[in-house]
Amino acid sequence: MSARPDFSRILLAIGALLIGMASYQFGAALAKQLFPAVGAEGAAAYRLGLAALILLAWRRPWRNAPARKDRLALWGYGLAIGAMNLVFYLSLRTIPLGIAVALEFTGPLALALLGSRRWIDFVWIALVVVGLAMLLPLREQAHALDPVGVMYALAAGVGWMLYIVLGKKAGAAYGADAVTWGTSIAALVTVPIGAAQAGTALLSLDLLPFALGVAVLSSALPYTLEMIALTSLPSRTFSTLLSLEPAIAAAAGVAFLGEHLSLLQWSAIAAIVAAAAGTALSLRRPRSGELPPV
Repeated sequence: MSARPDFSRILLAIGALLIGMASYQFGAALAKQLFPAVGAEGAAAYRLGLAALILLAWRRPWRNAPARKDRLALWGYGLAIGAMNLVFYLSLRTIPLGIAVALEFTGPLALALLGSRRWIDFVWIALVVVGLAMLLPLREQAHALDPVGVMYALAAGVGWMLYIVLGKKAGAAYGADAVTWGTSIAALVTVPIGAAQAGTALLSLDLLPFALGVAVLSSALPYTLEMIALTSLPSRTFSTLLSLEPAIAAAAGVAFLGEHLSLLQWSAIAAIVAAAAGTALSLRRPRSGELPPV
């Protein structure tokens, strides 16, 4: 049998992931501009609450509910989305977008390197350690990062790792509808917190166009595209193909938020990107007739 259909499916998954990453970071840059009006919690509520409504109206997932459901994985996936987004936005209050994503990215990168045994894998681990050493506020610096912001970003990395693992299981049971259900569950976490923090400011009609843009660019579109990739690629491959994410985020921060990074910080981001790309390139290719690693 020809492998062409599988090859086309993989290319589609990779293209969907790249578009999703760019959309996610541009949406994050837009969300940060809402912080003065509604705070980080309010921006997270906008993002996931509106995204859930958009996806529910579009997908109407209750029509095609599968007979066998893995509700535990679905709820874990949704809660991971909610927690990940909330703590990530909290990190953006005090640290630049590119650095926040680089720190957050250690979650999926750790998943990709889990169980490493080859010497080359330890090279990539060393690069991650070097990158983190240059970013973490371990010593007094003129432009040291806020420790609380750093901790929020690293917590988002844990959430991202859970999102990948549980999303794989939820996607297998619910298909593309897993995104809709997962985003709706995430909204149950973030909307009450955002409403408690921002109050009636969330109801401002002037902010609605920006809120809709955040919801579409940061959740509805990228999560749908990522689910296509997540259900078509092995978890380890999916994780390592995200290697451009910190660089895209840094570029978005510079272009849309006027953020400026030092040479040391750019070098740290480059080290983490190189580690992720190196891990992806050094993945063992399956032999003929062997299934790819999961």
